[in-house]
Amino acid sequence: MTQSLLFQVMVYLAAGVIAAPIAKRLGLGSVLGYLVAGVIVGPFALNLVGEPGDVMKVAEFGVVILLFLIGLELRPQLLWGLRKSIFGLGLGQMVACTAITAGAALALGMEARTALAAGLILAMSSTAIVLQSLDEKGLRQAAPGQAAFGVLLFQDLSVIPLFTLLPLLAIPGLAAHDAAGGHGSHSGGLLAGLPLWAGALGVMAAVAAVVVGGRYLTRPVFRFIASTRLREIFTASALLLVVAVAVLMEMVGLSPALGAFLAGVVLADSEFRRELEADIEPFRGLLLSLFFITVGAGLDLKLVASRPLELFGLVLGLMVAKAGAMYVVARLLRTPARTAAITSVFLAQGGEFAFVLLGFALSVSVLAPDQAALLTAIVALSMALAPLAMAAVEKLTAGRDVDLDEPEPLPFDQGDPDAIVAGFGRFGQIAARVLMANNFKVVTLDSSIEQIDVLRKFGWRVHYGDASRLDLLRAAGAEKAKLLLVAIDDTAKAKEMIEAASHAFPHLSIIARAYDRQHAYELLKLGVEDIERETFESALAFTRRALTRLGFSDRRAARATTIFRDHDRETFLKLASVATGKTDQGYIDATRQSRAMMEGLLRAEMAAAGDDDADNRTRARRPVEAGESQV
Repeated sequence: MTQSLLFQVMVYLAAGVIAAPIAKRLGLGSVLGYLVAGVIVGPFALNLVGEPGDVMKVAEFGVVILLFLIGLELRPQLLWGLRKSIFGLGLGQMVACTAITAGAALALGMEARTALAAGLILAMSSTAIVLQSLDEKGLRQAAPGQAAFGVLLFQDLSVIPLFTLLPLLAIPGLAAHDAAGGHGSHSGGLLAGLPLWAGALGVMAAVAAVVVGGRYLTRPVFRFIASTRLREIFTASALLLVVAVAVLMEMVGLSPALGAFLAGVVLADSEFRRELEADIEPFRGLLLSLFFITVGAGLDLKLVASRPLELFGLVLGLMVAKAGAMYVVARLLRTPARTAAITSVFLAQGGEFAFVLLGFALSVSVLAPDQAALLTAIVALSMALAPLAMAAVEKLTAGRDVDLDEPEPLPFDQGDPDAIVAGFGRFGQIAARVLMANNFKVVTLDSSIEQIDVLRKFGWRVHYGDASRLDLLRAAGAEKAKLLLVAIDDTAKAKEMIEAASHAFPHLSIIARAYDRQHAYELLKLGVEDIERETFESALAFTRRALTRLGFSDRRAARATTIFRDHDRETFLKLASVATGKTDQGYIDATRQSRAMMEGLLRAEMAAAGDDDADNRTRARRPVEAGESQV
């Protein structure tokens, strides 16, 4: 059945709109819903849309955008923070999974070079499925999410050398095949037919053009576009950048997604990073859902029906082998058992880059057509089973309850708010209540479903959403508000929110809650001037009570805590320039020196305060003389 592209897109969208909420309600995740929807409407089931090739070309752009957004996150400090996950877990996973799957392929009768190629390709995991599932389950910033992200990042980076390595594994006498029309087809483009050295130079020139252009050309262009204050043009320019880089990479025979990833890395430290993320994010979600549906539609059910036991055995064997290898690597690197288990299962499936590499391997005579078809089916089925495996391991390791429904969205009040409070928990609600009691208009945001359900029962008008999203802040009135109070307890999310808000809404004054002193220094480097460590004032009140119980007068106890507060804040600002980390030796030495100095000053000032108290007590005991004030 052949239909127009517009009709195909309509069917795919309708299938996704129906299937994804059902799958989410059943606790299976939206990804499995998209895959099942694709199987149902695809050419091997109801055949409502014919071959998915046309839509796949559009949907694969979702993977391109995903890799661009991942690249935008790769700031040097993030790479340094994830160095263990990237170069420890990532490299270990790639080596271990390749060895196990290649060994299994050899045992099943594959030629050595083909088995090695299959092992390398099957070692890849699905960046799109894993990241979307982590976001849905709230694990992106948790230890398993950070570990999985590091491994996926290493896999994405490894695609570049794999494109160079696979042609070296070509089988003599195996005719090359055109992989066009398959998932992630690969073509040599302008460099086809050139000598190997010329092709390598062409690829390096294209990569250099992306790096140089991204660093020196795009920024003045984006500054000019931003000065026009036309958001739609900025969005169009962001999409143009991604498409142009993808086309350039395709012309030199590399993956478009890989080019987009490289462009994102180049722009990771750009002042326009947050705006680019906010403008492109909606396209990512829509196109990725289309990608998953087309993957399901492209699953060859005839092949599955002809060899069901063999295929499912191979799929289960692949997932168990990958999960086992990842778990062993994680435990060897001293990852906690629960984190290792969750990370291993989340990474057990094949990935979207496997489709790209399979098409390329077929075109350069590394795989025969029947081998490529079998491996494609294995990867697609493992991606379909991945959400089930993720849900199972989460229940086994965390015993989590059934997902709660999102709270009913409330409309934002008309008019300009004075302040936006992000985080209406035990910390943020105190500030919000005092502001409201003094007739300031306050908009409150929180991302905890359970918290909002409870608060709304008490009559609080709390809006649900992630306040690091610029679109939500705009809807809440950030363009008109005077103040943003960041009161959430997620340190990484707080930094992300402050960075986004300070760039998009420079007029906003920001007061931020800091988890501890180190977090406060990180916020200070982001330009936040008003920072409150969440337990600092309560600890001082606690100390004041302790001093009174030990015999201090109320006045002297208050003086002691006031002196400590003043000296601590002065020291905090002095040490800001050397506060690079809790374990940095320079920071440790400076802290020890300042602590000794502070203790000496405190003793001296409290000694003087004690003399003042003694004089006051003496005056209080003797009679009041003429002309002497009691005040």
